[in-house]
Amino acid sequence: MAQAATGTLYRGREGMWTWVAHRISGVLIFLFLFAHVLDTALVRVSPEAYNEVMEAYKNPIVGLAEAGLVAAVIFHALNGLRIIAVDFWAKGPRYQKQMFYAVAAGFVLLFAPFAIRHLTIVFTH
Repeated sequence: MAQAATGTLYRGREGMWTWVAHRISGVLIFLFLFAHVLDTALVRVSPEAYNEVMEAYKNPIVGLAEAGLVAAVIFHALNGLRIIAVDFWAKGPRYQKQMFYAVAAGFVLLFAPFAIRHLTIVFTH
């Protein structure tokens, strides 16, 4: 009788999880850019409609989404540098785990100050 699988089927540790997160962050950034092009193009069609859309964006939900966008960009950029190092540096694969922790530390150092400042503005105005 077959034994039921426990936990996740994705057992690749740091390298595999960052692979997934890199793809997800890339798709999210792409979707934002697509929406950004559309709402910016609206100014040529109807400046009044553009102003209405910009006013609608001034709410906490969009503020949280902006923080998520910045998080995605920071992670995607730092992890992209890690991927370049793994691919093009002869010792890269050997130090993949340490570079993952460097990406995590860099992410926290860059995102935390932004998040504190941005979310303070979002929730106090």
